[in-house]
Amino acid sequence: MSTYLIGDIHGCYNEFNMILDQVSFNPEIDTLWVTGDLISRKINSIKVIRLLYSIRKSVRLVLGNHDLHFLSLYYCANQNHETTLINPNILVSTDIDKLIHWLRNQPMLQIDEEKYIIMTHAGITPQWDISIARRCAHELETMLKSDDYHLFLQAMYGDTPNQWSEKLSGLERLRFIANAFTRIRYCFLDGQLEMSYKGIPREAPSNLFPWFKLIRPEILGNYNIIFGHWASLMGRGTPTNIYGLDTGCCWGKKMTLLRWEDKMFTYVPALLNT
Repeated sequence: MSTYLIGDIHGCYNEFNMILDQVSFNPEIDTLWVTGDLISRKINSIKVIRLLYSIRKSVRLVLGNHDLHFLSLYYCANQNHETTLINPNILVSTDIDKLIHWLRNQPMLQIDEEKYIIMTHAGITPQWDISIARRCAHELETMLKSDDYHLFLQAMYGDTPNQWSEKLSGLERLRFIANAFTRIRYCFLDGQLEMSYKGIPREAPSNLFPWFKLIRPEILGNYNIIFGHWASLMGRGTPTNIYGLDTGCCWGKKMTLLRWEDKMFTYVPALLNT
């Protein structure tokens, strides 16, 4: 009985199957945590969702920014934003209604108090403590499960507001929450989000800090944090109990899986044309 954690899959179905086979993953007794961004422009993206749905009782995942974008494209026929991030064949799959409904009901934040694990797609803003993070995740999850989900999916795009305040309300509040969970990389020293710079930390402007350098000590001291999203890190440069598991499989690098009990990493190199 093992707990496995895997980085962004981005439609890399063959590599996903290979890495599960390498560790002899058994959904009857094992659990798989997934950092989100299940899909991308890869032709096999729909197979990734189908596989995860088929073992859903053994899966704990969080939604990523690509997943939210996919929901927007499907439910809102949103043509005002880039569609090349998602393979259009997914939208006409015969089982798409069932799969998309399941995806829309997935969380933004996963916490295991027994294993002291927190997982989000991109990170946690330094402006939040754990109670605020829980509450904000619940707010967005509730909206996505409600009859008004389409209002958020149409309005979620944009980099502002980038400063947290309890006074934020409505769709602006939800947009901040979504960006904080699914798009964060860098912050200013006061915790304000900086959404445009995507380079590696050693090349970053001196006034920008990776979110994990500023995270609140009470979170860092009590939990291990699992995240994806930031492929250029290649899993390096984080504090010892923060694990970046996106290692750029969809960009020709590798897929990474971590077995929690003994902290053993398994890697599968990206395959060409899959």
